[in-house]
Amino acid sequence: MAKMTWGRKETIIWPQNRPIYTYAAIFLALTLTAVFVFGWVRFFTRPLQWFYAPVYVRTSILGTFSRTHRSEYRMLFLTGHGSKPGPVMNGDVVHGRTPEPGGRVLPLALSVTALQRGNDLLFRGPVRSYVDARLHEYLKAAVYEGRDVSAILKPPMLCGAGLFLILLPFAVTLDVKRQKALKYGRRLKGPERLTPQAFNRAVKGDGIGFKTDDMKEMIRIPAKAEAQHMQIIGDTGAGKSAMLFQVLRQVRGREDSAIVYDPAREFVKRFYDPSRGDVILNPFDKRCPYWGLAEELRSRSEAKALAASLFQPPQDRKGEFFIESPQKIFAFLMAYGPTPDELVQWMSNPDEIDRRLKGTEHAHLIDPRAHQQRAGVLGSLALVADSLRLLPKKGEGNGRWTATEWAEKRQGWIFITSLPAEREALRPLQSLWIDWLVLRLLNEPTKEQKRVWFVIDELASLQKLPQLHTAITESRKSRNPVVLGFQGKAQLEYLYGHLAEVMLSQPATSVWLTTKEPNAGEWVSKFIGKVEIERLRETHFDGTRSGHNFTIERQVEPLVLESEISGLPDLHAFMKYQNYVTYFSFPYFDMPEVAKPFELRERTDDKLPYDPTALREGRPQAELKQEPEAPVPAPEPNEPVASEAIQPELSAAPADQEEQNVITHG
Repeated sequence: MAKMTWGRKETIIWPQNRPIYTYAAIFLALTLTAVFVFGWVRFFTRPLQWFYAPVYVRTSILGTFSRTHRSEYRMLFLTGHGSKPGPVMNGDVVHGRTPEPGGRVLPLALSVTALQRGNDLLFRGPVRSYVDARLHEYLKAAVYEGRDVSAILKPPMLCGAGLFLILLPFAVTLDVKRQKALKYGRRLKGPERLTPQAFNRAVKGDGIGFKTDDMKEMIRIPAKAEAQHMQIIGDTGAGKSAMLFQVLRQVRGREDSAIVYDPAREFVKRFYDPSRGDVILNPFDKRCPYWGLAEELRSRSEAKALAASLFQPPQDRKGEFFIESPQKIFAFLMAYGPTPDELVQWMSNPDEIDRRLKGTEHAHLIDPRAHQQRAGVLGSLALVADSLRLLPKKGEGNGRWTATEWAEKRQGWIFITSLPAEREALRPLQSLWIDWLVLRLLNEPTKEQKRVWFVIDELASLQKLPQLHTAITESRKSRNPVVLGFQGKAQLEYLYGHLAEVMLSQPATSVWLTTKEPNAGEWVSKFIGKVEIERLRETHFDGTRSGHNFTIERQVEPLVLESEISGLPDLHAFMKYQNYVTYFSFPYFDMPEVAKPFELRERTDDKLPYDPTALREGRPQAELKQEPEAPVPAPEPNEPVASEAIQPELSAAPADQEEQNVITHG
């Protein structure tokens, strides 16, 4: 009966479960050591020592085991005319060639000194029997100057040992990889999971990076990949903010500009620097400057893009009429060049809107005869008016600011902050600011302009950003990196629908922290990719004819399992760039706070008309009256103003209706 074992069960039949690379290193070291010994004896010893080396080694070995052992040898002699033959000494010979009877050649020749003494013949004596121990002592004293074999061969042996120590780590590493391949399979295609060190070597990163716990150097991506954007995905508390801290520290070190969406006010208190020209966009913060919507426009068509950012359709895309109609009306009103305060008054007054739309192609959108339609459109306008009412009035803000001027100079950082209780009211303004900055920064920067980083934490807390898809898919030429932080794919799908899939596939670098949602973990596993593995299946046959059978199988499986994503500890992450995936842990840097996260701006229109402490304690209280501010008179539609005139788009008026010339002030 056949017993089947899946995977790589090691066997001594095939493939060999042996450290073959270590064996190869040993063999190579021994071979090179022999070469070193030969070269050392040949070129760094005297000619006679080189000639007698085999005899010296043999007598040393045999003499060690037996002091009386005898062997036959032929020794070298020299003689001259009328002199007796004598043994050759070191100074008598040099490297050369001396013919012998029978056609053999001695690799030595007589030296000049020997010739001067009258010697003219170099020859080998007849074969004689010598005691190995005594012959060794003679050669040691007369030829090798008192040095034994170990002393002569010590330098080349040390070289061979050093070479082996150099080769051994590489051989062990290769053996470990081979053993893993035998046990777990061999990768053929698909993403490759690397250590942080191997990841750095593979991608040759020289751009933004993250400090890890595993190595001294930072794990980096290539600088060219920065403009291809980055996304950081993980649950709350998993470490997204810690990674964004590292990104912003490096941006500050490069002296680049940054636009930071900071709903938790973690970054503003650590990076805000008024001396750098930083700006805080939060109407409730007294450091927020005055901002006028009309001052951002450079053409009438831009008013439509501005309106599209303020009025967003719901995800189910039902009731689009009550989104598109307010957009058209708002864009038309922007042609008058109002301040935010004037715009609020118009949008809160149906009669004023009727008067300004009278005789235009937009008048039918709020036809008094269509009561429900009119109520829906005016209600949408009133919701945006509530957000615009929060903006500082002229002279109240911390200076003036426009995204258009900032995009040209790019001086300082921009922080878009909010408190949790105010986030819903500020959401249209925050989305508008980010959208407008994206539009203004789409052009390729000049040499004098700084690069701008978009760092958006908790992306899902914003309403849909119409220009975010443009920023991710088209802003690579502008070289302005976008770094997105959010908790999962479902958040983006809720806001952007089918566009979420495209947006998630655009960033060149993706970092995943722990996410407990099963669907999110499965999506991350699919996003990282599958790998094709070649495995060896070994089959054991039991019985009288026992044996082994091997077959190769290929399987496709996820590189990172869903359970690995959901089981990640905090401050641990997977990162993917191209087809390289690495797993690492990173520290949390508790950066010092250099600024207050929030400074309340006093607003008279935000005060309560009663005393809440008196209500709680049951004390009688005087009635608190809030005096309304005097309204700013708005220019009449037909009334010319002293500023530059802009003619809004008008439809053809009926013949019996008086022609209306709508003139606005800038």
